Amino acid sequence: MNPIMKDIKTSIETERLLLRRPEAGDGAVINEAIRESIHELKPWLGFAQKLPSAEETEENARRAHAKFLTRESLRYLVFLKEGDVYIGTTGFPDIDWDIPKLEIGYWVDTRHSGKGYMREAVGAITQYALNELKFARLEIRCESENMKSRAIPEALGYNLEGVLRNEDFSVDGERLTDTCIYAKIRT
Repeated sequence: MNPIMKDIKTSIETERLLLRRPEAGDGAVINEAIRESIHELKPWLGFAQKLPSAEETEENARRAHAKFLTRESLRYLVFLKEGDVYIGTTGFPDIDWDIPKLEIGYWVDTRHSGKGYMREAVGAITQYALNELKFARLEIRCESENMKSRAIPEALGYNLEGVLRNEDFSVDGERLTDTCIYAKIRT
């Protein structure tokens, strides 16, 4: 089946969170979170190497919406149910519908870090991908030194399948880094 024909949830709820696809107008709240978190995100994420303008962030959110519709990638913005506060992003940036397998990515606004929100959000999309979308393999890849990011797959029962040594450059291009590959498979 052509992936564009697959019914994909545009929103997912957890006990404390609402995850939903990006919509036009979301750029402002995303940009504010990036501004508040830039120093924590910069060592790990390419998009945080320079502070994007609000317009650039809005363009990115609209492209993410379009890719959601075409099923190229499925991004979910994470909001607190109480107060409708944006706290981060998660989703499936790399999907292979033929295998089927995908990679999960995430980042959290520094102001909301350490409260278990991203673990809750990633846990919800993990269950959705395995149980409803029937993906055979889920991966989370992160730099070996990013202990906060590594804590999420470890807490959710992903298996560390390996560490690829000197596999990539740091986001600033200054040094070689090791990449941890965590995976969950549907049995």
